[in-house]
Amino acid sequence: MSEIKICCPKCKWEPDGGEYWQCDCGHIWDTFKTIARCPACHKQHQYTACVPHAGGCEAHSLHLDWYEGLDKIIEDLKEEVLENQEVFI
Repeated sequence: MSEIKICCPKCKWEPDGGEYWQCDCGHIWDTFKTIARCPACHKQHQYTACVPHAGGCEAHSLHLDWYEGLDKIIEDLKEEVLENQEVFI
């Protein structure tokens, strides 16, 4: 199975685990530890900003687009499910 790399889809900056993202409620955390859900108010964020002061650009991208390799993993899982279904038919 493929591996997932987390990086900005625009500039390829890789988050270093720092707490750079702030929710509308004011809570600051590492959005990649919670898949963009604020641990304080539980808001699910659809977009994630790249952090210029940590080495990234200023782009805002869909959070799921930060997970490089995710499409390949999903495709592999779909193929595996389809193969398993054929065994039971």
